[in-house]
Amino acid sequence: MYKNVGELNLPNSENEVLEFWKKNKIKEKCLNNNKQGGKVYSFYEGPPTANGLPHAGHILTRALKDVFTRVKSMQGFYVPRKGGWDTHGLPVELEVEKDIGISGKKQIEDYGIQNFIEKCKVGVWKYVDEWKTFSNKVGYFVDMENDFYYTYDDNYIESIWWSLKELDKKGLLYKGYKILPCCPSCGTALSSHEVAQGYRERNDLTVVAKFKAKEEENLFFLVWTTTPWTLPSNVALCVNANFEYQKILANDGNKYILAKNLVSNFFKNDEYKVLENVYGKDLEFKKYQPIFDFATKEVKEKAFFVTCDDYVTLTDGTGIVHIAPAYGVEDSEVGAKYNLPFLQMANFNGKFEDSCGKYSGQDIFEVNEQIAEDLRLEGKIFKAEKHKHEYPHC
Repeated sequence: MYKNVGELNLPNSENEVLEFWKKNKIKEKCLNNNKQGGKVYSFYEGPPTANGLPHAGHILTRALKDVFTRVKSMQGFYVPRKGGWDTHGLPVELEVEKDIGISGKKQIEDYGIQNFIEKCKVGVWKYVDEWKTFSNKVGYFVDMENDFYYTYDDNYIESIWWSLKELDKKGLLYKGYKILPCCPSCGTALSSHEVAQGYRERNDLTVVAKFKAKEEENLFFLVWTTTPWTLPSNVALCVNANFEYQKILANDGNKYILAKNLVSNFFKNDEYKVLENVYGKDLEFKKYQPIFDFATKEVKEKAFFVTCDDYVTLTDGTGIVHIAPAYGVEDSEVGAKYNLPFLQMANFNGKFEDSCGKYSGQDIFEVNEQIAEDLRLEGKIFKAEKHKHEYPHC
């Protein structure tokens, strides 16, 4: 007969269940079920990092993984459930940095890389007992005691290199690019989950740049960007093929192209007249002049023309965005679609390359104001103002 739930003392009930499992070796029986004669169904856990405490999200992922191993065991398979620990990664390093009072790649090198590695090897096991207790409490039956694996072990590392070598032998590897956030201070790329809670609001300079069309005198594409530092790496513009765009003649004597629905954000009714209405698809492959001369020296492939992609919206800006494939996921995808050059004028340390003229060696964020001012003096800025937006931080 079931007990009245209202009479249950849940912590005591949990302990009773755990004691029953322990006394009757339930976990061991599950792990060894069908060991004699059963067809093997191998399971290697995608391992957690034991330098941080488990949280509610881990209950979900562990429950989902546990479902598959239990079902396979019920179907007659022998299911070795190999537990493991992820002992690499930025969270481990950041925790150790806090403990010893340093920050960033340079200070790690000064402290001594090998000394730092040894500290990380100790720090990564900080909460391993809590993880074991947590896993047992939620009924996650995986072997974390016998021959578990951990990713800083040489055998594990060498097995990964061996796997890559075998894939390469079979022609199954290709070289490409993946766009990820990068921390200049740490000197490393950041995964999406590492940066997910690191977004902060910045008040950055944004500009509406004037990209001069090649085929018509005094005609400019108006392009809004929140990251002026990416303009030296521009190789294309992008519009939405299905949006309406207008060519207008403004009172300053110049002709401009921008999304029809956004014209009123930049011009009053008496400040322009409409010359032509076109769809984005009609602008595809229209050529323009590079906004920085030094960029052309680095580009060998076809570039500096208008592309089309559905990611362009009318939410803000001008309905035309500038494409720098090295500095944005959507930009990279457009670059791959149109076979654009991968121009990377800023390096991994957040500094401009030597080929960037007066900007060479300068920090990308510190040079935003200078880029805007230089372009203004050349008549290539329509508007510049501060704008608050979310930006990833390490």
